Amino acid sequence: MKRIAILASGAGSNAANIIDYFKSRSVLEVVLIASNKPDAGVLQIAATNSIPTFILTKENFRMNDDFIRLVKSLKVDFIVLAGFLWKVPADLVEAFPQQIINIHPSLLPKYGGKGMYGHFVHEAVHAAREVESGITIHWVNEHYDEGAIIAQYRTEISSSDTVDEIERKVRSLEIKWFPHVLEEVLMSC
Repeated sequence: MKRIAILASGAGSNAANIIDYFKSRSVLEVVLIASNKPDAGVLQIAATNSIPTFILTKENFRMNDDFIRLVKSLKVDFIVLAGFLWKVPADLVEAFPQQIINIHPSLLPKYGGKGMYGHFVHEAVHAAREVESGITIHWVNEHYDEGAIIAQYRTEISSSDTVDEIERKVRSLEIKWFPHVLEEVLMSC
């Protein structure tokens, strides 16, 4: 069984989906949920599922190795970013090479990079009058949204779609595909 830590900054819908998906499978165990926001909804999801939590600060995430030591002590195989908004520091990437996976709400390399997350991505897609959008699941490296792509899934966008409609379409792809791709990656390692 693979052990994962989930990092999230918000409500935790992707984290909840991953937890629910793997409850009936014996290939993955979520052993930690970490957030950079002490009031993030994902922490309540962790409590409901009896998963230990850790609050990330700039100091314990970027300036020292507290988080790395914690994750290694828990024998974590993979770190999954599920709506986590901070850039992953190079020392964490080095400590877990090809073991950190992110989901991004666009078809990278379009609409990636610093400041491109959530609603901002969908607004940019809408403003550019794109005919499709989607999700990218990728390995994390030391640059925002530039790691090797594992999978991409697309959805059509009509000219009448609002930003909120684009967001709903992309969210449905996240819910449908993220746990499946994680399972495939874990089974192949």
